Amino acid sequence: MRKLTLGILLLSSFGAFAAKNYDVVSPDGRLKADINVDKNITYSVTLGDKVILEPSAISMTMENGTVWGNDPKVTKCTRKSVDATVASPFYRADKMAEKYNAATLDFKGGYSIEFRAYNDGIAYRFIGKQKKPLVVRDEEVVYNFPFDATAYVPYAKGRKDDPYFNSFENEYAKVKLSEVDKNKIAFLPLVVDLGDNVKVCITESDLEQFPGLYLVAGEGNALKGSHARYPKTQKQGGHNELQMVISEREDFIAKTSGNRTFPWRVAVVTDKDKDLAATNLSYLLASPSRVADTSWIKPGKVAWDWWNDWNLTGVDFKTGVNNDTYKKFIDFAAEHNIEYVILDEGWAVNKKADLMQIVPEIDLKELIDYAAKKNVGIVLWAGYYAFDRDLENVCKHYADMGVKGFKVDFMDRDDQEIVDFIHRASKVAAKNNLFLDFHGMYKPAGLNRTYPHVLNFEGVNGLEQMKWSDISLDQMKYDAMIPFIRQVAGPMDYTPGAMHNATKRSYHANYSEPMSQGTRCHQLALFTVFDSPFTMLCDTPDNYDAEPESRDFIASIPTTWEETRILDGKMGEYIITARKKEGKWYVAGITDWTPREVTVDLSFLGSGSHKATLFKDGVNAARNARDYKKENIQVNANSPLKIQLAPGGGFAMIVE
Repeated sequence: MRKLTLGILLLSSFGAFAAKNYDVVSPDGRLKADINVDKNITYSVTLGDKVILEPSAISMTMENGTVWGNDPKVTKCTRKSVDATVASPFYRADKMAEKYNAATLDFKGGYSIEFRAYNDGIAYRFIGKQKKPLVVRDEEVVYNFPFDATAYVPYAKGRKDDPYFNSFENEYAKVKLSEVDKNKIAFLPLVVDLGDNVKVCITESDLEQFPGLYLVAGEGNALKGSHARYPKTQKQGGHNELQMVISEREDFIAKTSGNRTFPWRVAVVTDKDKDLAATNLSYLLASPSRVADTSWIKPGKVAWDWWNDWNLTGVDFKTGVNNDTYKKFIDFAAEHNIEYVILDEGWAVNKKADLMQIVPEIDLKELIDYAAKKNVGIVLWAGYYAFDRDLENVCKHYADMGVKGFKVDFMDRDDQEIVDFIHRASKVAAKNNLFLDFHGMYKPAGLNRTYPHVLNFEGVNGLEQMKWSDISLDQMKYDAMIPFIRQVAGPMDYTPGAMHNATKRSYHANYSEPMSQGTRCHQLALFTVFDSPFTMLCDTPDNYDAEPESRDFIASIPTTWEETRILDGKMGEYIITARKKEGKWYVAGITDWTPREVTVDLSFLGSGSHKATLFKDGVNAARNARDYKKENIQVNANSPLKIQLAPGGGFAMIVE
C-alpha cells in the first residue's frame, strides 16, 4: 500500500513538471500558434503545413529579478472566440470586421499571456496582475524563422551615442536574415519573405507605458527584440532647442503599473501581398476609443507651406512666414474646398521652445478670424519640447483662439518617456477639441483607435526627402513598398501632391523648388493609395493653379472612407487600391520604375454602366513625367480595365 502511494506521488510530481502544450487556431483553420510551457515559454507558428516561426522564446524580466516565463506554472487556460464589428470612423473604413480565436494562459506569480489567432496574423501580449507598480528590466521577444529568408529592414538612423534617437525614416534594406547588420537596430514594421508568396510583417500595437519595440540580429535565422532604456539624464537641445537629448539611460526599460495589459507583439502572416496591404490588425488590437464625443473631429486636406518653401509669384510682398503669405494660402484653400491651412515651423520665435512667443510678422488671431470667415481651419506646428513643457496652457489658449489642431514634431524617440508624452498630449488635446498630427514619430501602433482625433503620423520616408535627396534614393520603389510594410501599422503623413514631376534622368534635389520622382499620375494616385485622414498638399498654390485639372482632382478626393479594397499588388512593384465614399469609388494604382500594364478588376461595381473620370500616364510620360491624359469613360463590373503605367507611373480614377 505504501509503495502504491509513493508511486502516485511520484507520478503527480512528474506531471507537475511535464511540458504542457496549447494551441490557438485562426477562424479559417489555416494559421496556428503552438505554445509550449516547459522550463520556459515558447511558441511556434504554421500556415497550413508551412512553418512560419520555429519555437521562439518569450519572457519579461523585472528589476527585482523575477522572470515571467521562467519555470512557468499554468493555473488556468481560458479560451474564447470573437466575431464582431469595430467602428473606425476616421480611417480606411467606417467599420472593420474582427474575427479571432484566443487562449489566455494564467500563470502562478500573477501574470498571464494572451494569444490571438486571426486569419491574417498571430498576436500575443503579457498581462500583469500585480498590486504594486513594476519596473521592467527587459522583455524577451524572439522571431525564430525556419531558414535564412529575405528580410526588408528599415534601419534606424540614430545618433552615434544613442541609436534609439532617430526619426523612424529610412528605406528598406533587402538582406538575408544572416546579413542583418549586427551593429544596427531596425524599427517596425519589418517584413520577412518566406517564399511561396508568404510574408510575415512584424509590428506591435497598443503601445502604452512601455517603450517601442526594435529588432536586431539574433542567433541563426532569428530576429530578437530590443528596447530603448528609460531616460536617466537629459538636456534640452537637438533641432532648434526643441528636443530633449538623452545623455544617460537607466538599466531598465519601463516603470509601469503592475495591473495592466502590455503591448501586443504582432506577426501578420499572409500568402497574398494584397492581403498584407489590407490587414487591419494594428487597429483591431488597440484599446478602444477613449474619446466619448467625436463629433468635433473633422479630417480633411491641408494646404502646406514648408515643402514648397512659401513660394508665391506675382505678389507685391516678400513671401515667407507672414500674414500676407498665409492669407494667400487661405484664399487658395477656401476657393478649392481644402479644409485647413497649416503654419509650419517659424510662426513661434525660434530657439525659445515657447509657443506663447509669436514672431512679429504673424498676427495669429487675425489669420484665424480671416480663415474662419472663409470656412478654413488653422493648424499650428509645434516642436515636441515646446508643446510638452506648457501642454495644458498651450492647448487651452490656442483652442480658445480658434486653432483646430497641432502638428507636433521632433520627438525622435520611442522610449517610455516619449510614449507617455504621446498619450498625455493626446488626452489634453482631446479635452480641448484639438486634433493632432504627430511627426518625428514612431509607428501609429493603433493609437488612432484609442485617440481617434490623432489623425495622422509620420514615421515614413515621405516626399520631404525630395528636397535634399539625389536619385540614389529610389522613392518609386519605396512608394510601392510602404503599403505592404509601414502602412500596415496605420496612416501615414507622406505629404503627396507635387506638380513638378521628374523621370529618373531629369530628377534632382531642389530645396526651394522641389520635385517628385515619377509621373504626375503617380502623385495623383497617392491620395487614394495611401491611408491619410489628414493629408497635406505639398505644393505651392501657384503650381496647383497652373495645373487646374490636377488641382481640382486632388481637391475632390476624400481622406476617410466607408470601405477599402486592395485589388492587386506585389510588394515593392505595384499596388491597386479601391476606396468608397458617398456612392463613389476612387480607384488608383502606382508602379515602381518598371513600366507595366495592369488589369483593374472592377467586379466590385454595381450592375450597369458607370461614368468614370480617369487620369493616366501620357504616352510620353517616360520622357516627361508631367505628361498625362484625362479621359471620361464608361466602365462596368464585367469588363476589367487595362491601363499602361509609365516608369514611376500611376493612374487615378473616380467612378460615379
